[in-house]
Amino acid sequence: MKRIEGRARTVRELLDGARYTIDFYQREYAWQERQVRELIDDLTGKFLDFYQPEHPRTAVETYGHYFLGSIVISHKRGQRFIVDGQQRLTTLSLLLIFLNHQQRGIEGAVDVTNLIYSERYGRKNFNLAVPEREGVMQTLLDGEVPNLHGAGESVVTIARRYENIGDHFPEEISAEVLPYFVDWLLENVHLVEIEAYSDEDAYTIFETMNDRGLSLSLAEMLKGYVLANITDEEDQRAVNTTWKVHMQAFKEFGDDEDIDFFKNWLRARYAETIRPGKKGAENKDYERIGSEFHRWVRDQRERIGLKSSESYVRFVQRDLNFYGKYALAIRRASTQITEGWESIFYNEDRGFTLQHQALLAALHPSDSDEVVRQKVRLVADFLDIWLARRVWNFRTIAYSSVKYTLFMLTRELRHRNVQELSDFLREQLDAQPETFVTQPRLRLHNQNYRQIRHILARLTHWVDAQCGLTSHFEDLVSQGRARPFEIEHIWADDYDRFADDFAHPSEFETERNRLGGLLLLQRGLNQSLGDATFEAKRDAYVTQGESMLARSLHPAAYAKSPGFRALRERTGLAFKPYESFGPEAQAERQELYIRIAEWVWNPSRLEVDGGGERAPVHGEIVDLEAKGRAPDAGSRPDSPNVRYKFWEVLLPVAKARHDLHQNISPGQNHWLGARRHGQWWNYVVLTDETRAELYIDSLDAADNKAVFDALYAERDAIEAAFGDSLLWQRLDDKRASRISYTVPGGWADEARWGEVAGRAVGAMERLYGVLGERVGELEGVVG
Repeated sequence: MKRIEGRARTVRELLDGARYTIDFYQREYAWQERQVRELIDDLTGKFLDFYQPEHPRTAVETYGHYFLGSIVISHKRGQRFIVDGQQRLTTLSLLLIFLNHQQRGIEGAVDVTNLIYSERYGRKNFNLAVPEREGVMQTLLDGEVPNLHGAGESVVTIARRYENIGDHFPEEISAEVLPYFVDWLLENVHLVEIEAYSDEDAYTIFETMNDRGLSLSLAEMLKGYVLANITDEEDQRAVNTTWKVHMQAFKEFGDDEDIDFFKNWLRARYAETIRPGKKGAENKDYERIGSEFHRWVRDQRERIGLKSSESYVRFVQRDLNFYGKYALAIRRASTQITEGWESIFYNEDRGFTLQHQALLAALHPSDSDEVVRQKVRLVADFLDIWLARRVWNFRTIAYSSVKYTLFMLTRELRHRNVQELSDFLREQLDAQPETFVTQPRLRLHNQNYRQIRHILARLTHWVDAQCGLTSHFEDLVSQGRARPFEIEHIWADDYDRFADDFAHPSEFETERNRLGGLLLLQRGLNQSLGDATFEAKRDAYVTQGESMLARSLHPAAYAKSPGFRALRERTGLAFKPYESFGPEAQAERQELYIRIAEWVWNPSRLEVDGGGERAPVHGEIVDLEAKGRAPDAGSRPDSPNVRYKFWEVLLPVAKARHDLHQNISPGQNHWLGARRHGQWWNYVVLTDETRAELYIDSLDAADNKAVFDALYAERDAIEAAFGDSLLWQRLDDKRASRISYTVPGGWADEARWGEVAGRAVGAMERLYGVLGERVGELEGVVG
């Protein structure tokens, strides 16, 4: 062997000004969404274990470190070839491009461009130099959407995985937090670089690292433990056969699918605890099942009911057999539209991998096939609506941001019959603060292309199906077809045509991306119409046989379309043709899309019979700015003066009943509160409702979550003492958490202010009565 060198490198040391390449015989870039999600979750989770909002930037130097693995380099022909590690380095380059975009306009942004490319003689050379990938990498670096028509496997995969980084990057790391994370990524994340000076040596190292024995998987170790506790040999053979059949079936979907099954099943049915989000916290059920479920089963055998040989047989022959059967059915439904379970495919298209544990949580081995079918439909439909509302309101559905919420939901889904499950899920939706009318200005931006495409596909598919037209949702979202559907802007990218309507090109660009100005068109037509006028586009939508959503812009769509006419009459949806399409027309289409969305994601789907054709309850859209008629603050119906008068009514009632708000005066904000036991006890008034709440908001986010978790652990006792259900909002994407109770009536109905004040104050009395002492006991203990 020639010289071999190995050294630890930070990400900055490894990539800054470096240049690597790969040989032509190396495999394609092949990471899937799963690997990208796990990497993002690991990196961001480790960073958030240490980050605190009050930390100065210099504190990042003291944060913990993370080992990202090793890479093997071979020196030849004056170049550095990656023998092992190109999947990780490619993904790391994509993450750096993403962070480069995310940091734009942020004070203190970290310059990462030298880690992505170097510039010589005016030409950019990517630090991971692979000629066939340069085009897509440059497109992503420029912030544009790649054209993947006829692209190779690696190019398509790179574009998809970059999209996944945006899907799964957590909201908690944004704005002023981003430079902290980038500092940590560059300086505290390490790899081991092993350099050899011949291919033979490099591949010997690679084989030594990857081919020294075949270690047992977690599933195989769990099987060994189960079989060791079964005394009868015939039972052992039967259990082993059942186990093998299921594991082989899962592996048809992928190498790690059997591992995913056990994580989802055990979390769904047995996990009771989850690690609080604070530095030094120990792993609980949720995390241990994720990393060592074979040991967790052994340690929790009594809780699971594993007490005798017969119980271990039952664990496989009844429980694994039941959950394995339906987990496979759910997995199949995630890959192809399945009647009644369509939402499973929809959720998967969003990249929402957490649905599997929630779907299994509602099931019990005593359930019949029909009961399973109904339960899975209800939970899948609930998730579809819940996710749609979050995305519509610019809320992330990334794993790290909704993991806790889904864990809590999973626990609540257990042990309910179909009717109880239906009622519970509807209650959860009714309590969800986000709806389609709460964000009437939804638009496309750099990081939500996938989600906007999904929304447009759902609206397009629903309208066509309701008109009796042939429509296949899979075709609308498939990226593997020769002419995939792409997002079409009705307005051409030409500011000069709209200069009279918008003062600056940036304002035009923002408005051009509003949902009401977007459609889905097949590639080819989309490209050919790029700079065309609205009139030319509108004609093409009709003559090219596009979707009814696109054709509805043209008068011809209203002439001979009985299905379309029936849809309009049945729903009252305000479709209309346009001779021209300016800002006012686009605002009308934006409202139309909101109303269609209320039909597509109608909560009546959560009724046991599926909701039939029941019309949704349409919410009030309040977006005066979008309609170009925003009055001055003093004349607005929700003006601060109105709120001030409301507080003048409520506070005397509150002071007469309790000393909690004795020293508080009326104000003009929509909330007022008093701090006691280190937390806020607030009243919040909105247009038509008033809230009494405990707002848990110390400077330490981890402490806030720990207080919330401690109280939530007593939820049943607290709600029993309160006398009603409370709204529990951990708010994982924010520093604070909230526990609240809402009474009907707000500032808009002055005639009811006295009644509303009395009910709100009564709610606050009860809330403080059941929580005050508990919060006081936690003060100084948490943290």
